[in-house]
Amino acid sequence: MKLSLKRVHIFFLASYAPSLLNFRGPLIRDVIAAGHRVSVGAPDITPEIRARLEELGAKVYDTPLQRTGTGILADLRYGLVLRRLISRIQPDTVLTYTIKPNIWGAFAARLAGVPSVAMVTGLGYAFTDSGVNSFRQRLVRFVARFLYRSATNCNAWVIFQNPDDRDDFCKAGCLADVGKAGMVNGSGVDMAHYQRAPLPDQPVFLMIARLLRNKGVREYAEASLSILQQYPEVRCLLVGPFGEGPDGISKTDLDRWIGGGLEYLGPQDDVRLALAQARVYVLPSYREGTPRSVLEAMSMGRPVITTDAPGCRETIRDGVEGFLVPVRDSQALVIAMKRMLDDPSGTQNMAEAAFRRAAEKYDVHAVNRKMMSLIGLSEQHDKAVD
Repeated sequence: MKLSLKRVHIFFLASYAPSLLNFRGPLIRDVIAAGHRVSVGAPDITPEIRARLEELGAKVYDTPLQRTGTGILADLRYGLVLRRLISRIQPDTVLTYTIKPNIWGAFAARLAGVPSVAMVTGLGYAFTDSGVNSFRQRLVRFVARFLYRSATNCNAWVIFQNPDDRDDFCKAGCLADVGKAGMVNGSGVDMAHYQRAPLPDQPVFLMIARLLRNKGVREYAEASLSILQQYPEVRCLLVGPFGEGPDGISKTDLDRWIGGGLEYLGPQDDVRLALAQARVYVLPSYREGTPRSVLEAMSMGRPVITTDAPGCRETIRDGVEGFLVPVRDSQALVIAMKRMLDDPSGTQNMAEAAFRRAAEKYDVHAVNRKMMSLIGLSEQHDKAVD
């Protein structure tokens, strides 16, 4: 192997430090393996996360950020910190993801004279109707769309994970130049890490998500309580941390569901153990970019029940790898769960199909090659491997 003629410096900017390993780790590894330099920035980087990123070969910077909330002064301070940092380290490209890094990272990169690429990995709370149509949410949506339009004017590329997000983002006026839009199949899934596991005989359903309304946690919990009343041998598991912000699930609701038989396992550093227990994976989200947990479940050979919603409906085909149900419809979810329980052989066939689809469409290395091509690293990557 020999290094490329031009060694490019990429700065990854995140709002949540663990995501640099969990979601971007394989991409960081592939970029470095191609002979390029990588720096990363995120708030609240723990010593363990810092050490693991440095083991990959990345230079690590702490970029303080108030992840939730709409405090404009705090966001402006964040943008100022980013501008100073980018001006100091002088990357060739800034690669951002999630809303605050996408917006303030684009402004900071422009002011520092550095090209930027934004990854819209989901439209999130500012775009998703979670049933709480308050003045505050309407104001948040208006401000977010205005800022996004200004930020994308600064970007060289805006990369989406499904066509619904791209189209809705453009319809909302957040991207004036549609020629900047690129597309990848999510963040991909590491098929070697999430290795296929035998489908257990015991009927166990599993959902993994932050405890937010727009993830469909309420619908899953209510459907689970209904199933548990009719099928005493079934287990319904929920994994994930409490969600921050106005869309979060209350502890009162969670305690009520637990009282009805739902098993809450809390946040898990490694979800493979939970996925290995599950016979069926469930994610009734209101919308996603591409749901990472669904890809992980498919990679481990699990059939999926998810919603006919942007991002989610891209992952599986109804009746092939699992079932698609309407958004916010716990009764439809109950029916789909019953179909899985009443047809064990059909569930097994869906598990086989889910694994094949993960390997053919979502393998992380294929997704990374497309991403590297979009940010201009494909030629260098070709030269790096001899």
